[in-house]
Amino acid sequence: MNETGSTLAIATQAWPTGPVVLRVAGELDHHTGPRLRQTVEEVLRGPGTGIVADLSELEYCDSTGVTVLITACRRAEALGSSFSVARLSPAMTQLFRVVGLDQMFTLHSSVEEAVEALNEG
Repeated sequence: MNETGSTLAIATQAWPTGPVVLRVAGELDHHTGPRLRQTVEEVLRGPGTGIVADLSELEYCDSTGVTVLITACRRAEALGSSFSVARLSPAMTQLFRVVGLDQMFTLHSSVEEAVEALNEG
C-alpha cells in the first residue's frame, strides 16, 4: 500500500497460445496507473503480442485509470498487437458503459473467450 492508501496488484501470465494475461486487482487511479502503463510497455514487444486484461478483481477505476486502459489499447494497436478486456465485475461493466469504453473494447466474459478471440483475429 502506498501513502495514499491505493493498492494495485498486477500479475502477468504468458498464455500457451501466445497472448499475455494481465491480472489486475485493486485500485487503478492516479497513483497506481503508472505501474499498469509500465507493465503494458514491458509486455508489448511488437506485432502479434496480444494482451488480455483480466479485470475481475479491479475494485476501483478513476479517470486516470480509464486513460491508462485507452492508452494501452492504442499503443497495442500502433504496434500491430491487440488489447482485450475480460471478466469485468458488474460495477466495472457499468463504468465501462457509462464512459463509452464498451464501444472501444470487446468485453469478454472469460479470459479463455478473450484468448480465443485474439487467436481468431
